[in-house]
Amino acid sequence: MSKRLRSSDVCADCSGPDPSWASVNRGTFICDECCSVHRSLGRHISQVRHLKHTPWPPTLLQMVETLYNNGANSIWEHSLLDPASIMSGRRKANPQDKVHPNKAEFIRAKYQMLAFVHRLPCRDDDSVTAKDLSKQLHSSVRTGNLETCLRLLSLGAQANFFHPEKGSTPLHVASKAGQILQAELLAVYGADPGTQDSSGKTPVDYARQGGHHELAERLVEIQYELTDRLAFYLCGRKPDHKNGQHFIIPQMADSSLDVSELAKAAKKKLQSLSNHLFEELAMDVYDEVDRRETDAVWLATQNHSTLVTETTVVPFLPVNPEYSSTRNQGRQKLARFNAHEFATLVIDILSDAKRRQQSSPLSRSKDNVELILRTVSNQHSTESQDNDQPDYDSVASDEDTDMETRASKANRQKSLDSDLSDGPVTVQEFMEVKSALVASEAKIQQLMKVNNNLSDELRIMQKKLQTLQSENSSLRKQATTNACQVQTGPDYPDTSSHSSLKRRPSARGSRPMSMYETGSGQKPYLPMGEANRPEENRTRLQPFPAHL
Repeated sequence: MSKRLRSSDVCADCSGPDPSWASVNRGTFICDECCSVHRSLGRHISQVRHLKHTPWPPTLLQMVETLYNNGANSIWEHSLLDPASIMSGRRKANPQDKVHPNKAEFIRAKYQMLAFVHRLPCRDDDSVTAKDLSKQLHSSVRTGNLETCLRLLSLGAQANFFHPEKGSTPLHVASKAGQILQAELLAVYGADPGTQDSSGKTPVDYARQGGHHELAERLVEIQYELTDRLAFYLCGRKPDHKNGQHFIIPQMADSSLDVSELAKAAKKKLQSLSNHLFEELAMDVYDEVDRRETDAVWLATQNHSTLVTETTVVPFLPVNPEYSSTRNQGRQKLARFNAHEFATLVIDILSDAKRRQQSSPLSRSKDNVELILRTVSNQHSTESQDNDQPDYDSVASDEDTDMETRASKANRQKSLDSDLSDGPVTVQEFMEVKSALVASEAKIQQLMKVNNNLSDELRIMQKKLQTLQSENSSLRKQATTNACQVQTGPDYPDTSSHSSLKRRPSARGSRPMSMYETGSGQKPYLPMGEANRPEENRTRLQPFPAHL
């Protein structure tokens, strides 16, 4: 379906005439130059579609037109409408401004930073604020006021909010009221048509009960949006959901090229991925399909004689800050696949998505792009919530020299986790696992006993160490006492005795005794080394007589 542009339509970002693109999740029409900036931001910021050359679900286009005509752009430029903003120098871009940096900086501030959105008063508990907004959204979707709901979503209301008192989500309310445009808006922001309320009913059930058959059919299409988009990219056809056909698996024209060892290894690796990693890969391939299709439309609609270098194609998927660096690298590698390689990857994803979906019931999803894959992953909720597994790098890339290593790791993880998506666990496998657990428990008990024995031995050794330290201290004290006793023996004067400090009485009163006394029988004192001197030298060293 193509849109009939009115002469009064202008670009929401620069006010340029005749906008030919639309930002679906922002509810605005934009020109070619501003669209090039939107695409560089990524689909997580702005989802762009050409108004004439891109296939549109009729109700989705009607939803965007309604938002645009009712002033949805004022939600993103709220503070710029204040006259004070003109005085402060803040203004929106003009058609004459350059794409870089003028228009690009304004668009990033407007949609990525949300610099001009009306801010609620600051509150201590942000979770309460988001809950209040979600409750308001739950009540507003029963009416046709789309801009009110878009404003609530822009402020942080959750499209998949489950009302604790009502026991339902906003999409349940919109479906029951037959508000198909509200359902389109909620689906764009991640509402899941497969969510069950407290009564076990889905929005599709409520739409059918209320006689809103068009809405019910559209909700089923949203539920299979990802696989429908991939199939349409390859063969230009979509499944007939009314008659129960939910998958189309295209076939390669030359299937002989698909039997290479690299293709077999890539397919085996894809099948061994956990449901969580598989759905991430499928969503990234969906984004790559959107990038390639939009590039084709972009090149076909541009005036190549006047095309400036500022507005070019987007060479690869922009970085999403919410994803890990490994996943962002894998997303960018998808752009390097040639047409045949990428088509092979898409077919493998479609085939494996069908295999996984058929083995699990429909269940709740997180985003409308991943709806069909979330129905698969929720069969093993614990597996889908396992964030310790690394993100995938890429599949079927000629750069992946470590593909076999990663595939072996995935196979080991698969054997350890007993992934139920490949079939039920047999009795033999169960008994093997049980025997391994029993053996592990016995080994753990044995190790605990050894640990207890080692602890006892450690305590004994500590006691022995303390005893040795005490004995060592006693020996040191005893050695010190013995040393003192040796010094007070017959060869050394006892300095501790008071009598030893008294000098012997002198024969001449108080005069000290000479070093030599005549007739005492003592030999004269000779200094060290004097014994070997000649006799004449010795005599002069003798002390003077005492009477002198």
